[in-house]
Amino acid sequence: MEFVVKKGSATKVKTSFLVAGVFEGKLKKGALSELDEAAGGFLRKAIKSSEFKGAAGTSLMVSPATGTSASRLLYVGLGAESKADGETLRRAIGGAIQKAKAARVKELTLAFDTFEQKKLSVADRARILAEGVLLGDYHFDRYQTDEEAKKTTVPTKTALLVSSASDDVDAGIKAAEAICCGVILARDLVNEPGNVKSPDFLAQQAVAAGKEAGFKCTILNKAQIEKEKMGALLGVAQGSEREPRLIVMEYSGGKKSDAPVVLVGKGVVFDSGGISIKPSEGMDEMKMDMGGGAAVIGTLTAAARLKLPCNIVGIVPAVENMPSGTAIRPGDILTSSSGKTIEVLNTDAEGRLILADALSYAARFKPQTVIDLATLTGACIVALGYHATAILGNSDRLVRDLIAAGEKAGERAWQLPLWSEYTEQIKSDVADVKNIGGRGAGTITAAAFLQKFADDYTWAHLDIAGTAWAESAKPCYPKGGTGVGVRLLIEYLQGIK
Repeated sequence: MEFVVKKGSATKVKTSFLVAGVFEGKLKKGALSELDEAAGGFLRKAIKSSEFKGAAGTSLMVSPATGTSASRLLYVGLGAESKADGETLRRAIGGAIQKAKAARVKELTLAFDTFEQKKLSVADRARILAEGVLLGDYHFDRYQTDEEAKKTTVPTKTALLVSSASDDVDAGIKAAEAICCGVILARDLVNEPGNVKSPDFLAQQAVAAGKEAGFKCTILNKAQIEKEKMGALLGVAQGSEREPRLIVMEYSGGKKSDAPVVLVGKGVVFDSGGISIKPSEGMDEMKMDMGGGAAVIGTLTAAARLKLPCNIVGIVPAVENMPSGTAIRPGDILTSSSGKTIEVLNTDAEGRLILADALSYAARFKPQTVIDLATLTGACIVALGYHATAILGNSDRLVRDLIAAGEKAGERAWQLPLWSEYTEQIKSDVADVKNIGGRGAGTITAAAFLQKFADDYTWAHLDIAGTAWAESAKPCYPKGGTGVGVRLLIEYLQGIK
């Protein structure tokens, strides 16, 4: 998608598709009122008759847009101005992109002044609108051969129409392009099929991203992982013919003496459940079980493109969890790189096993903070559905900062408790810890397990099981991989002082 900034009036701009934002309530004087007056008062009449009130998620098409220089005019509802936020604008634009695709237009124009929000700076508003375009335009069609089906991938150009030129608008667009590059990479990685997405494939995608964006990437193969004595990671990987990888990414944007933020992402490229095999229904979606790893690769990509003034390390343990004659069995005991022993009672609780070794590995970087992301538990979906990421950790301040970052980025998170009582559920009779804690509080006991390997630093865990994959399309969030976590983490990293 190409972006341009145009200076001019919405009533006079020549475009095939003009988009304007409408807050719910009385039509106020200003850019929107002037546009409606030029278009014959169609919007005012629609509001008066209750045909269109400006509610969030609704829209009104005027075609032809008589009285203006636009061929079509689309009003998108933004809801009550007092309740609207950046995500409201983002989703409104995502919906507009779908309308533009249906109309098969090659370009569209956003009337920038009609999307004004007092809580947002000019740069933030431009960034959010551009994010809405890029995220709403996303499509994963690389394996489709029908060219006719691909013709809906228009428009190819978006203009932001402003009343006065501003460097802040350009800066906002550039930031959106950098951030969405990371989100789109994460989505693509999640959407790749399991026959393509081996642990080595994921590792090579990280290497390629590093070369393009500007961060260092080191890949540990099976022999090197064995030298690190990562018995938990190797235990999960041993059932597959495809060997594991440990992906280590390093971005140095801060001072050499600055302790890094370490991001750890679960990278199970396909999860059959192992010997504790999953039901066949829905198993095809288990290609998304590396959503945490994809988010970490995407975040490093976005951070490097933004040139953030901090140091970041990304760690992704990449494995495939398969049943075979060499797979681990329920009842097996693994020795992690930390020396702690783990009783495996369920081989489908494999994500926490590979994260255990990755979290131990993180300590060597002497981090200021460690944050892990994982599609870890079905219990998270039971607790929070598909609308929020669960967050737990050993620092309430870190948890609060991440929740605030998520609110600002449009990726909501909700804190669950991590009291010491939950660790009782993961005590083993024959090892230091067991990998499941019973039926109750599954998301929390999984985090309690991870905490055993994260005691040496400030740490938070994000369970993205319900938010990493969309069962149906919504504005800005097509069916499939969502790329969740990238925007939240970038917002958090930008706030580090």
